[in-house]
Amino acid sequence: MIVAFGDSLSAGHGLESGLSYPDFLQKLLDARGNHYRVVNQGISGDTTSGGLSRVDQCIALRPKIVLLELGGNDGLRGIPVAKIRANLDEMILRFKAKGATVVLVGITLPPNYGDYIEGFEKNYADLARQHSLTLIPFLMDGIWTPTGGKPGMMQEDGIHPTAKGTPVMAETVYQGIRKLL
Repeated sequence: MIVAFGDSLSAGHGLESGLSYPDFLQKLLDARGNHYRVVNQGISGDTTSGGLSRVDQCIALRPKIVLLELGGNDGLRGIPVAKIRANLDEMILRFKAKGATVVLVGITLPPNYGDYIEGFEKNYADLARQHSLTLIPFLMDGIWTPTGGKPGMMQEDGIHPTAKGTPVMAETVYQGIRKLL
């Protein structure tokens, strides 16, 4: 089992049921003969603190792979980078202690967050290196840039993908995890 453990980007905020990136990841896995079930544990608005509070729920599912995609909402709220890192670190340790392979899924912030962005993004790379994790550097690769989204790929809020963008995200994740399957 693969668990997508994240926020609104995993949950499929603003999309009809069945159109989130984990839904499309399941279709990719099935089409390519990978026998995994994808469970979506994305919660819109979730933070790394919220993720910490629900780690045990995820562990109870006994996932083989956890796609840890949290931190974006922390960043948008200006939570100290060190606190985000500490929360992600604790989740990684808890998942690994129960035998799950953790894949860290990175995200970035809009350019108006200035110097904060460098430390924010560095958390993902540093934690992946520290814990020898597979890192997907940027979940929204190919659909969003700091200057805006690609036409038709982003919802009007400029933060969440459309049903046209989520298959691209699923492919990004698939390419990141295929060696683990």
